[in-house]
Amino acid sequence: MNLIFSFSPSLRKNLLILFTAGLLFWSALAALLPTLPLYIRDRGADSQAIGIVMGTFAIGLLISRSWLAQLADRKGRKLVLLIGMAAVAFAPIGYALTDSIPLLMGIRALHGLSIAAFALAYSALVVDFSPPAHRGELIGYMSLVNPIGMALGPALGGYLHEWLGYLPMFAAAAGLGMIGLLCTAQVQEPTIDRTSAETDSSQFWGLLITPRVRIPAAVLLLIGLAFGTLSTFVPLFVQEAGVDLNVGLFYTAAAIASFSIRLVTGRASDRYGRGLFISFSLILYSLSMLLLWRATSATEFLLAGAIEGAGAGTLIPMMAALMADRAMPNERGRIFGVCMVGFDLGIAIAGPVLGTVAIAIGYRGIFGLAGLLSMLAIVVFATLSSKNLAHSFRFAIGRGRDIYAINGPQAKRVDS
Repeated sequence: MNLIFSFSPSLRKNLLILFTAGLLFWSALAALLPTLPLYIRDRGADSQAIGIVMGTFAIGLLISRSWLAQLADRKGRKLVLLIGMAAVAFAPIGYALTDSIPLLMGIRALHGLSIAAFALAYSALVVDFSPPAHRGELIGYMSLVNPIGMALGPALGGYLHEWLGYLPMFAAAAGLGMIGLLCTAQVQEPTIDRTSAETDSSQFWGLLITPRVRIPAAVLLLIGLAFGTLSTFVPLFVQEAGVDLNVGLFYTAAAIASFSIRLVTGRASDRYGRGLFISFSLILYSLSMLLLWRATSATEFLLAGAIEGAGAGTLIPMMAALMADRAMPNERGRIFGVCMVGFDLGIAIAGPVLGTVAIAIGYRGIFGLAGLLSMLAIVVFATLSSKNLAHSFRFAIGRGRDIYAINGPQAKRVDS
């Protein structure tokens, strides 16, 4: 943490306010994870309909990505932060006011806009604040808001639902979002050159097929499918398996592991490269999905959650750092946004498609499929992440530089 104390007082204050806002955002969002699928089921939905409603979260992400990414580059990160926090504050109120499946789908899509806005602008703003030589380290520290929020939120939501019912749970999530809005309003973003930030939608989507973005986006698509399966069907799978477990503790175990691993991987990636840690995270994701496929006890579910948390806690910050290395300051919002489209699409597909598959093979079977998809992500990254197979493999095991890096430590490294 010496890095944080080396900054000026005004920058430290900004980072603290931003960190607090991020913590409130993820806590509010995660408070609904263990119970929202159950709420939708109690409104008369079957597994397919539950998957469709939960999957519309990613539809909101996909629809808003292009606009929000361009807005972050043109008008600033703070405005987009406020949009995301407002969505996470008001969506729980919408859930509480309706039991109509079509209306729940619309509210869920609005809820998805919250991540498209807040996570994108938060990542871009952290990079704006970061010295290039310590970019991975600062991203690692500031990304701790995700696991801490994912630890506190599900436990809070799970216990409020168990003790008091759905309405207090929704009220608590909305309250956290409202406080987050007040914090976000205090953020002061740095001044950057935005003269080349103007772009149209076709240029935004054109970034998706460029060499520096397409393979990270493809990897995130495959992991998004696994994550979408996890976030939608774990509460239902635990009940189907007859395991006595507060599902909020599954997400808490994931968050604790995610928190712990972020303390070391960000700084280490500045030295050893992003590729090694991305490969490591994909292996962890595969192990987690396969363990869920075989899980029959609370201990096995919690262990799978912890392994998944370690994988996610490594993958997302490393992808953010990788994209920061490959982007100029005035295009960071667009580069982050278009890369994360893969993850969004995976989540969108996972709910309705695997919800349909679950009718035939059960929830256990779809976690086996998620394990296979995660292993495919390992193969894709190890063979296609650079200009050819040899360079890709060397980059994936930390023995070669990132040839697409524009700035940051990876741009200065040479092949070992």
